[in-house]
Amino acid sequence: MATTVAFKNLLLNASDIDTLSLHSGDPGATGTANEVAGGGYTRKSIAFAAAANGARAMSADVDFSTPANQPVTYLGFWTGSTFRSAKPVVGDMSANASGQYRVTTDTVLSLVDLA
Repeated sequence: MATTVAFKNLLLNASDIDTLSLHSGDPGATGTANEVAGGGYTRKSIAFAAAANGARAMSADVDFSTPANQPVTYLGFWTGSTFRSAKPVVGDMSANASGQYRVTTDTVLSLVDLA
């Protein structure tokens, strides 16, 4: 049985995720594995727009400072210091030569039906 879009939106809007991290590999169960270090990197605060169509997009781009050309293969999602989830990066997978990396509002949280 499929989950309704309205229910997915309700669950996504209840999400308390407020922090984003960058990782050069799978963050693991606690979110601390492979986290980027150096180059002025710190986790960043994030906010989300209201959920629509079973997805919830970030409400603004988030810019990070990292070492030059730093690989980024996963994003970590946190509530304060509590790890909630991770998502593989699709698209730009490394910082530029100046160590700048941007996560855009194309980044969304979504719920899918299990088969």
